[in-house]
Order: sequence, then C-alpha cells, then structure tokens
Amino acid sequence: MGHLLEGILSLPPWLALALVFLLPALEASAFVGVVLPGEIGVILGGVLANQGKLPLAAVLVAAISGAVIGDSIGYWVGKRYGRTLLAKLPDRILKPEHVSRAEETVRHFGGKAVFLGRFTAALRALVPGMAGMSRLHYGRFLAWNFLGGAVWATAFVILGYLAGSQYQRLERYANLIGLALLVAIVAFLLIRHQRAKHTQQADPPG
Repeated sequence: MGHLLEGILSLPPWLALALVFLLPALEASAFVGVVLPGEIGVILGGVLANQGKLPLAAVLVAAISGAVIGDSIGYWVGKRYGRTLLAKLPDRILKPEHVSRAEETVRHFGGKAVFLGRFTAALRALVPGMAGMSRLHYGRFLAWNFLGGAVWATAFVILGYLAGSQYQRLERYANLIGLALLVAIVAFLLIRHQRAKHTQQADPPG
C-alpha cells in the first residue's frame, strides 16, 4: 500500500486530481470500496494541496463531486442490477456480514443510512446500492448523499492537508477517524436538539 500511495503522490497534478475524483466515485458505483477505500485518494489530495501541487479548492470540489456522483450511480446500479451483482461477487471480496449490516442499516434508518454509512468503509461501498435495491425515494437519497459526501470529503481533505508528510499514519487509521467524525457529528446534533428543547420549555408560548 505504501508504494501505491507514493506512486499517486508522484503523478502529474492533473492525473492526481482525477484520482481524487475517481477513487470515491468508483467506491460505490463499481464496488471498488470493498478493496480500496475511497478516502485514500481524498487524503492524498489534501496532502498534494499541502505541498502546493494542487489548489485546495480544486481538491475539495473533486472529492465532493466524486463522492456524490459515485454514490448516485451506485444507487441506480443497485436499483437495477443489485441482486444479480451481489450473487456474482465472491465472499472473499464482499463479505456476507457486510452485506447484512448494510441491509439492516438501510432498513432501520432509511435515508439517514446514506449519511451514516458514509463514515465507514464497508457501508460506504454498499449502502447506496442497498438504498436503490430497497426503492428508497431518489430525492431523499440525494439529499442525504450530498450532505454526507460534502461532510466526509471535506473532513478527509482537510485532515490530509493538515497531516502533510505524516499522511501514512492518518491513512492507517482512516476508518477509525471516520467513526470518530460520525460520533462527533451525532453528539453535536443531540446537544443542539437538547438545547432547543430546553429553550422551548423555558419560554412557553404566551
């Protein structure tokens, strides 16, 4: 993996930027994420921005666009071909427990599963297709897809930018970092909800 990462960093800037878009885009649309997590390209895009080889804004646009477009394609592929593809992929590539977890997540959380699944590698590759297979309304899917893709891609680009030459340590713990980000977001939303609730109780309508 280390040689692969070094190879990406040594690519011409335009080709590296294309990979920043393609790796998250292919993650769910072609199930590439079950083998190569898309955050690798996003983190390295941030590293290249840190090195001055790419504009940070261009990396952010490429990463967010790749995440959102790729998951949208994954949704439509899942809706049309999902069961057929799952039956053909060998267990050593696509673990049955990951499929079961993705199905359960979509069934339990609906559209929110698209946001929640964004922050773990196994679910990120499978949830969009599962959402399509479950006939989740596309408008609802797209709203959560855009929100999740924007938050996830921005967070990992900035982390790569801040990590700089220490990116390999960051890449090693990328999945744990994703889970930590999700916990932080959920905690923030819960605190905000509780504060709003207390405010309403303290100021009853006259």
